[in-house]
Amino acid sequence: MNDDLRRLYRRFLKDTIRKSIDFSQTDQSRGMPPPPMAKPPAPDALIIDLVKPHSWQGIRRIDLTEAIGKRRSHRVYLPAALTLDELSFLLWATQGIRRKADRGHAYRTVPSAGCRHALETYLAVLNVQGLETAIYRYLPLEHQIVLVHDGAPLAERIVAAAFGQPYPGQAAATFIWTAVPYRMEWRYGPASGKAIALDAGHVGQNLYLACAAVGAGTCAIAAYDQEAMDRLLGVDGDEEFAIYLASVGKIKR
Repeated sequence: MNDDLRRLYRRFLKDTIRKSIDFSQTDQSRGMPPPPMAKPPAPDALIIDLVKPHSWQGIRRIDLTEAIGKRRSHRVYLPAALTLDELSFLLWATQGIRRKADRGHAYRTVPSAGCRHALETYLAVLNVQGLETAIYRYLPLEHQIVLVHDGAPLAERIVAAAFGQPYPGQAAATFIWTAVPYRMEWRYGPASGKAIALDAGHVGQNLYLACAAVGAGTCAIAAYDQEAMDRLLGVDGDEEFAIYLASVGKIKR
């Protein structure tokens, strides 16, 4: 990046972060109804039940101090599958519902500005017991996953979309989070970009800590081809677009 571009970028970043919120101009203040809390599945979509929260098997209880102390990025994985219990736990830990509330929102396992939760969770599943290799999407309100498409050849496509980084194609599953910006814009207007980025960080850290309980490792990835990743997920790149991803696989304890 040359000096002129760097200065423009830094000015844009500073202005975005420091931008004041004029709540009188948001759609919420104008009386517009809030957008849905989550994207509904297509009427004819294949929906798969996950293991209900706290009913999962094989999830180790781990001291939080130990989990934080061992937190690191893992890019090499064993050829072992994740179980459906383990995947169910990781999804709950990153976007699961703790309690539903009135006024069109729900409390989840991660914080979100104004409880807006503008993220959707997609999964590139390559090695999970009982699941076919495919792209799925998490339905947090129902604690289910919905089949999006088979993504074939999935391993090759996700590696290509990650600029050739191999570990998303060698993982048991890669979590891919998209942003649905209007969920946040409805309340926060032009300051929403900062809040969405913070939300993604909260989700990623929860995944790192939760992986310790299932003998897995993860590596957060922010370098990817935006258009290729959006195409892989089947999102439009405008009203919804990929914002963050993390590969997950079993590791040597």
